[in-house]
Amino acid sequence: MSRSIPVCLIAFLAICASTVLASAQVTSSSTDNSSQTSSSPAAYVYVSNTVNGQNQITAYSAAANGSLTAIPGSPFQANVNYLAVNGAWLFAIDQSNQSNPDDLIDSFSIGSNGALTLSDQTAANDSGGGMINLFLDHTGSSLYADFYTANNDYLTYTVNQSTGALSYVSTLPGGPANNNPLSFIGNNQYAYSSSCYHFTPSIYGAQRDSSGALTSLNINPPYPAEKSGGFYCPYLAAADPNNHLAVALSPLTSSWASDGPTQLAVYTADSAGNLTTTSTNSNMPNVVVGGVTDYWMSPSGKYLAVAGTSGLQVFHFNGASPITRFTGLLTKNEVDQVFWDNSNHLYGISRKAGKLYVFTVTSSGVTQAPGSPHTVASPVDFIVLPK
Repeated sequence: MSRSIPVCLIAFLAICASTVLASAQVTSSSTDNSSQTSSSPAAYVYVSNTVNGQNQITAYSAAANGSLTAIPGSPFQANVNYLAVNGAWLFAIDQSNQSNPDDLIDSFSIGSNGALTLSDQTAANDSGGGMINLFLDHTGSSLYADFYTANNDYLTYTVNQSTGALSYVSTLPGGPANNNPLSFIGNNQYAYSSSCYHFTPSIYGAQRDSSGALTSLNINPPYPAEKSGGFYCPYLAAADPNNHLAVALSPLTSSWASDGPTQLAVYTADSAGNLTTTSTNSNMPNVVVGGVTDYWMSPSGKYLAVAGTSGLQVFHFNGASPITRFTGLLTKNEVDQVFWDNSNHLYGISRKAGKLYVFTVTSSGVTQAPGSPHTVASPVDFIVLPK
């Protein structure tokens, strides 16, 4: 699932930073074979970028120690930006339709060595806007497109696992605040996100049925009391493999002034999808990454990676219990997206610095993988396929 939209930072100014596409070229450090420790990849990593005016997907194979090598045939020429991936297929928003860009979804088959081959193309079943995100359910059988209009609709497609073709299922009309990808809890039935559009806090959810279609949950989750009598602005959500959810909350005073660093709350979903929390302003940890741009739960549910304008850090995620700090800043460069594989590797990309980071995270600490950070000029979006 992709978390790769241009991000609206939830701070008192609520300024939305735009992504600038520029020429991109990967340095030789990304293709150094000397530090590989296993012929079996831990993950495939795909980055959309632009070189000499041409959009492409640059692809890497991650070794057991986190070192990266170029996948044969990379870069793959493709006029795409945002990405999502399941075990067999990579999906990308295509910009080739000049009259209505971001209106097409490309399906690429993923070869045994990670190589990509264009297989199918699907037009969005909506009008008046464009797709700004793609994400999948846990099974990889349902693909969701966040379609940016006045209503910010969620479009649902089923995936033909043999051909990669997409079949439209339904549209879930949203609202001005519903413009972020959803995160599915372990039962794959309920998914959540949050935003603070025009300083209106909203933690919202959707229920997935057997066809993959989404319906809105009628929920009104509680918020912790803000320390100065103000309120919290939420942004995004990250679910663990069970029924727990991390939500980043930025404290604001009643006059909408910033009241300290973003904090991390924990919510628990019941059998009907309702959310409860025992988080308070005193038991929620503060982040040191500045304005939060993204956060992602490890597959085990034990760690939460948080990216922001001032860097990247990792927290212990403890189910329904409060989140606790694990590391300080792993880099001071702005990090825009983060993903995990199933081999304890954390990946982060910095568009501003042009860096792709790989870290190994264990209970004893966090170390940077050989060759990391890799220099990538002006990356646009990336996704990780664990192996």
